[in-house]
Amino acid sequence: MSFRITPLTDPADGAHSRRLAWLASDADSIPVGAAFLRLFDGGQEHLAELTVQVHPVERRKGVGSRLLDTAVAAARDNSRRCVVAQAEAGSPGDLFLSAGGFRKVLTLRYARLPLAGVDVASLAEIIERPHSGYRLASWQGAVPDDLAQTFADSRRAMDDMPMEDTDHGTTAWDVDRVRAAAKAVEQRGDHLHTVVAIDTSNGSVAGFTELVVPGNGTGDAQHYGTGVLPEHRGHGLGRWMKAESIRHAHGHYPDLGGLLTDTADSNTHMRHISDSLGYLPTHTTLQYQLDL
Repeated sequence: MSFRITPLTDPADGAHSRRLAWLASDADSIPVGAAFLRLFDGGQEHLAELTVQVHPVERRKGVGSRLLDTAVAAARDNSRRCVVAQAEAGSPGDLFLSAGGFRKVLTLRYARLPLAGVDVASLAEIIERPHSGYRLASWQGAVPDDLAQTFADSRRAMDDMPMEDTDHGTTAWDVDRVRAAAKAVEQRGDHLHTVVAIDTSNGSVAGFTELVVPGNGTGDAQHYGTGVLPEHRGHGLGRWMKAESIRHAHGHYPDLGGLLTDTADSNTHMRHISDSLGYLPTHTTLQYQLDL
């Protein structure tokens, strides 16, 4: 098959990453596939994230391999030491990445909480149970000014999350980055809702959980992250915050179908929290890594 690879200008650059893109087209200039390579900074300058898409009828003709080779060459040119990509277990992408020299480094378990079946009374019991030395707070959109610095500081709660063999690095967070992330959600028309646990002894954020709801309030919302600082673990804060997030979604978005979450297979603590709150397994995704 004769086809060409054309680099594209991608407008999806962010404050802390940029994305390269390529289009594969056949001899008649009909698109048959595309590849995207996100290049990170802020503690992840070694990392690139790859997405390759080929039209089903055009697979097994070398299109994906050409796109892969092009993207990997670009990663090397940009001084990256590894490329990561995800595929659902047992999918064509799973086989493609294995054949392309990638190794499996992480298993992600996805789960969904159907909001129609949520037991609001049980949630209320969890939320209203006292947690000595802590209180809950929440906001919509960007973090309030009085909590901005301590919220940015609390992001290190994700630094030691189980990532199995992934060369993930550590994301560097500051107030500007926190606000930029919230602005990105707002600009695409979605709603960001954040719940935090606050240490009442000094007013600092001890942990957080984030939920992104589609702009029209329908379909499924996505949990973006839940973390508790190491010095505050063991007090049930993760389950407490997530229960409040569920209650907010259930009460404020009557047309929302469910809440989606993904957790590393090895993160048994967070998986137990989701199970206890009624999340049901949906599928498994594998993360692959190519060391350059």
